[in-house]
Amino acid sequence: MSPVEPRPHRTHRAPAVRHGHQKTSHIVAGITKVVAVAVAVVLVSGASVAAIAAWDVSRSIKTVALAGDSNVVIPNISAIEGGVNLLLVGSDSRAGQGTLYGNTDGALNDVTMLLHISQDHTSATVVSFPRDMVVPVPACPDGKGGTNSAMAARPINETLSDGGLACVQLTVEALTGLKIPFGAEVQFNGVVEMSNAVGGVPVCVASPIEDPYTQTYLGVGTHVLSGEDALQFLRTRHGIGDGSDLGRISSQQVFLSALVRTIKSNDTLTDVTKLYGLAKAAAQNMSLSQSLASMDTMVSIALALKSIPLEKIGFYAYPGTTGGEGVYSGKVQPLTRDADVLFSAIRQDRPVSGTVGNTGVGSEVDPATLPTATPGATATPTPTAVPTPTGTADPGTGTGSQALPDSIKGQTASEFTCSRGFYF
Repeated sequence: MSPVEPRPHRTHRAPAVRHGHQKTSHIVAGITKVVAVAVAVVLVSGASVAAIAAWDVSRSIKTVALAGDSNVVIPNISAIEGGVNLLLVGSDSRAGQGTLYGNTDGALNDVTMLLHISQDHTSATVVSFPRDMVVPVPACPDGKGGTNSAMAARPINETLSDGGLACVQLTVEALTGLKIPFGAEVQFNGVVEMSNAVGGVPVCVASPIEDPYTQTYLGVGTHVLSGEDALQFLRTRHGIGDGSDLGRISSQQVFLSALVRTIKSNDTLTDVTKLYGLAKAAAQNMSLSQSLASMDTMVSIALALKSIPLEKIGFYAYPGTTGGEGVYSGKVQPLTRDADVLFSAIRQDRPVSGTVGNTGVGSEVDPATLPTATPGATATPTPTAVPTPTGTADPGTGTGSQALPDSIKGQTASEFTCSRGFYF
């Protein structure tokens, strides 16, 4: 397990507001000024904004090296050509984060996500890896010029402390059979600023969430979350579903789906000024792989998502079950055979589809979106997705959509879902 989360008496912030109106921090004011200046420049000379934004963002980028970084070609400002595999890691490190989140030592990757955009930019899939899932770890650079030995079994959230972002990259590559040229690591304050940069995310709550560990208290209804409230919502585990990390992942998918809908509805992906504002927020608050450290690259990847419909953007969790023996008792054991269905399809660049409503224990379909039954009418059952047999996968050879096993929980961005409060 990761380090113990902050106890209630060590938290110094007020409980999250129970309504949709959140306080806006000074961070938003700073971002607003940047965007306002960019807009003014556009009015004078549309050709100038890219150069000014590029100079402004590039000054604040922090980079780390991934395996194979030197071979990556940086594209120009336009939708990136071909497919994308990008690793996003959320670190629980408190270094440089102040005292708000407690004093836990170490740096674990409590959030590990893989974004895949298809070669033709018609679908995208985001896969979350449970933090306590026990997986093989390959030999990794130790960050000091040496190499850590491979391990047969290790919780995946310890790979960041074992060898940095590159070790997480190599572990996920070995687990999925995919090459991942892009990577980013974000800490707590980065999540705060990124959520502010989009103006908040409307999140539906189906049953009350009460978590003193993260000071997250949300009643039933829709809450527009930004800043620290968005962060604490994403962190809460004790207040969601069955209190497990698997429940937290499905609740995070509620947030991510709403985030995608917000970005698309605000035309962010068609507005270069807004994209540069997000790129600046990311650059100032993330450690990026050298392959991703060009603002051109960040914007071009975002542009690849522009025309993908919501129903073709899926969020899924790597399948697993709680079990294990000895030191790994209670950890998540991967269901590799079911996972192979998912990653075989991704390697073949095929879109995937899960069973509608198969959201996991931390979320449920928004009741407001369910059809109203007509008295006397017979309901038509929703068909259950049946996976096809897996086989050897070659990039670009797949056709059609791949149905996923029911063990792979998740949803598309077009599905309106709500987080479920702790129900035990």
